[in-house]
Amino acid sequence: MKKITWKRHHKWLGIILSLFMLMFCVSGIILNHRTSVADVNISRAWLPHRYHYKNWNGGLLRGTLPYMDKDSVHHVLVYGTGGIWKTDSAATSFDDFNKGLPCGADYRQMKTVIQAPDGDLYAVSPFGLYRHGGIDSGWRPLNIPVAEDELLTDMACRDDTLVVAGRSFLYVSAAPYKDFRKIQLKTPDDYDGKVTLLRTVWLLHSGELFGFAGKIIVDAIAVVLIILCLTGILYWLLPKYIRRRRQRGKQVKAGSQWLRASLLWHDKIGRMTILLTLFIVITGWCLRPPVMILLALNKVGTVPGTILDSPNGWNDKLRMLRYDNTCHDWLLSTSEGFYSLKSLEDVPLKIAGTPPVSVMGLNVLRKDDGGKWLCGSFSGMFTWDRLHGTATDYFTHEPAPETSGAPFGKKAISGYSTDMGDEGFTVEYYEGTNIIPQPEPLATLPMSLWNVALEVHSGRIYMGIAATYVFIFFAGLTAVWCLWSGWKLRRRKKK
Repeated sequence: MKKITWKRHHKWLGIILSLFMLMFCVSGIILNHRTSVADVNISRAWLPHRYHYKNWNGGLLRGTLPYMDKDSVHHVLVYGTGGIWKTDSAATSFDDFNKGLPCGADYRQMKTVIQAPDGDLYAVSPFGLYRHGGIDSGWRPLNIPVAEDELLTDMACRDDTLVVAGRSFLYVSAAPYKDFRKIQLKTPDDYDGKVTLLRTVWLLHSGELFGFAGKIIVDAIAVVLIILCLTGILYWLLPKYIRRRRQRGKQVKAGSQWLRASLLWHDKIGRMTILLTLFIVITGWCLRPPVMILLALNKVGTVPGTILDSPNGWNDKLRMLRYDNTCHDWLLSTSEGFYSLKSLEDVPLKIAGTPPVSVMGLNVLRKDDGGKWLCGSFSGMFTWDRLHGTATDYFTHEPAPETSGAPFGKKAISGYSTDMGDEGFTVEYYEGTNIIPQPEPLATLPMSLWNVALEVHSGRIYMGIAATYVFIFFAGLTAVWCLWSGWKLRRRKKK
């Protein structure tokens, strides 16, 4: 193309994309340091209305727990992404049950709440395990030897043994649950040491593949992109400012200096970092459909010396754990499928004939009145008969598909309860449920800054779920072409 064509492409694409790119960079830096911002909340009242809780959607009701306190009063606890709330079986009123929990919304994203044989309540969120000893005592954190940067995912209790699942290890304790020991599950027979290409690219994009140092490098690239955006906008706006000053007969020396400086920095930094900026943009583009689907279907060996190169065959793969009294074994849900363990020291055995599960993992795993397992995820809800090795759709009763398909199914299930109303009911992530009323004050419960950054980084803040399939795809292509056109433009000037 001619020089003027390259210039027009670079200029107008850069102007259109600059605001979105600034948001990508700032949100990306926040996403890379979740624990540092875990205490920062953003009110949902400040966000688009689709982020307000309605009918218990958005994971606000993940599960419920009936329990009797030490005064022999029956209650029902509702837990999910907004913390824990106390009600009764008729859902007549809801009281805050979060006393003692950290104020950060990230800490209150409850995965499971159970009542142990000692009568105390235990709740687990991605960042901690909490114990509640009575109505007035509130929640207290328990010390667990959690591996660095590991998030907790689930909890189960069998007899007097409490098992907390992290993404890579299990943490086990016996009553009175003061000391936990970390267990690394044995490597299964089907372990091949490979990971999905999607996970590799994901960690490359964030820099986490190379640990904290990798994150800092990616943060630095984000800063470079911020500088490119600001200097580009400055170079576009300053001539208009200078022209107006001259028309008014005023001096423009400082404006001219800023104009030359903005072009100089934009040019030099852009040329020196072109490979790095293209790398970060292309890897980010690959993390959304359609490329994401291809990456998720292919596995590669782990990169030596990175966090993926781990002796733990279950590194970042554990999701849910339950004890099956019918089959007398532990039922383990992982990113690689379902496994069975007679004891936590045994080698996990892969289970065949399982229901499909979204790549985002299970939200519901419990037994129904007939002894069959209910498995709910963003791929739908399925009834699984382990004894006969069959799975059927919970709603249509048709045989379940062999694969989970797209990340989002016809019904994205985020919760389930049998403790309120006449019978069990599901909760959908987007539509929620009309079975029980949601108190109006819960609509604007705070969202963590990290989650807001995730919505911005994924583009959903602008156009909802459509961004998953449309926005990132076109924004990524536009960013690549903008960077490349700038490179071509400067090369032509050098010649």
